[in-house]
Amino acid sequence: MNVDFLRPLGATVRDVSPAELSPGQVGELRELLAARGVVHFPDQSIDDDAFVAFLRSFGELAFTAGETPAPGHPELNVVSNIGRTTPPRSSFHVDTSYVRHPPVYTALRGVIVPAEGGETLFTDQYRAYDTLPRAIRNRLSERTITHVVTGVELGPDDEAAAEHPIFCRHPISGRMVLYMSTPARCASINGMAQPEARATIQFLFERSTRPENTLRHRWHPGDLLIWDNRCVLHRADHAHVTGDRVMHRGMVAG
Repeated sequence: MNVDFLRPLGATVRDVSPAELSPGQVGELRELLAARGVVHFPDQSIDDDAFVAFLRSFGELAFTAGETPAPGHPELNVVSNIGRTTPPRSSFHVDTSYVRHPPVYTALRGVIVPAEGGETLFTDQYRAYDTLPRAIRNRLSERTITHVVTGVELGPDDEAAAEHPIFCRHPISGRMVLYMSTPARCASINGMAQPEARATIQFLFERSTRPENTLRHRWHPGDLLIWDNRCVLHRADHAHVTGDRVMHRGMVAG
């Protein structure tokens, strides 16, 4: 594979067919995702069948209850601004962190790319951890955040809340990571009074999402992105979008 590192995180991979990965290439990509967080495949002419094949090379697929399935592919969901009178809203988050075993990887295929705007942003949660003052790392080292669902309609048997450690060791890279989501989905910190917990969550979120810790990906036709939910946050920038923006999203189960 031809790999170019991006800054401050991410990598672009060329000279590989995502839909026809060998086991060795999948292993290389797992290592690259663990190290760089996000992998961009430019100039890909793939349909949803090939997209699903790409995802399944990494493992069993997951689907977020309450999302809109892609036509003919219930494993995928549609992210679209078509027919909306107001832009969608997006804050930095981790996908489906309110379940006990969140998806490991998320991928987006650009179906319709807007002429302007609609970028996807990512943060480096290794760096977010590494740059925390040691006193804060020590104080939070054994604590957990309760993640809760927002924004989707769940059935009575769907998971709606889960507890995860604030600091985790990535199973592939071995590095420590700050694991959280948007503050609206971080309901509490164990053993901490709610006012202090809210202030701590906001502090951690602001540290995670500083501009120098953020990669901004501008979409081009044929783009395919995959990222490791264990070491990045992401959000879509829906401001100043010119034209239709349609993405198909797939996730690999944790």
